[in-house]
Amino acid sequence: MSNLILILGQSGTGKSTSIRNMDSEDTFIIQTVNKPLPFKGFKKNYPLVDKAGKGKRLVTDSYDKIIGCLKYLNNNKDIKNIIIDDFQYVISNEFMVRAKEKGFDKFTEMAQHYYMIIDVASRLREDLNIFFLSHNEQKEDGTSKVKTIGKLLDEKITIEGLFTIVLNTVIQDNKYYFQTQNNGFNTTKSPLGMFDEQLIENDLKIVTEKINEYYGG
Repeated sequence: MSNLILILGQSGTGKSTSIRNMDSEDTFIIQTVNKPLPFKGFKKNYPLVDKAGKGKRLVTDSYDKIIGCLKYLNNNKDIKNIIIDDFQYVISNEFMVRAKEKGFDKFTEMAQHYYMIIDVASRLREDLNIFFLSHNEQKEDGTSKVKTIGKLLDEKITIEGLFTIVLNTVIQDNKYYFQTQNNGFNTTKSPLGMFDEQLIENDLKIVTEKINEYYGG
């Protein structure tokens, strides 16, 4: 069973930037949106997958292609970290494409596609860290949660419950952090003793090192 990590935050709060210090030799990025990553040298360090299947970055919002990529990477022992950036667009992009379809079956299918990615990811190699970077949203009671579409996922499944580690972005004094423990208003969580501080630098390399140290990876 792989290590699943959910990183939540609004746009511009440092989620994608947190990739900047990862080792591109053992990291693969799946982008659901075709846009430049916000750190220097990303094209060189993470070239797009070519027709021969070589590369360190795939751009797709198709759930079946993402699942196929995850299964392929599971057999590549050189890859230790997989990052799915802007994960919320898997469901929101499909919603926009299918907006004119009538009936509620489409919402069930979209929710299933979203869930299937997480489920497949959870069944991969034990030495894999798989990061899901996603937007969050405010609920009526003032708390925040992972952003989805429709009520099916919220009513039937607590998405954060599928993850052992959920970190939320925080900006204080113009500095960018990850929150490691729940503040009563969000779904942040991490295993006891994994992180020494409530706030850590928004750096996935630091998070990866802490996870590997904690689990003995």
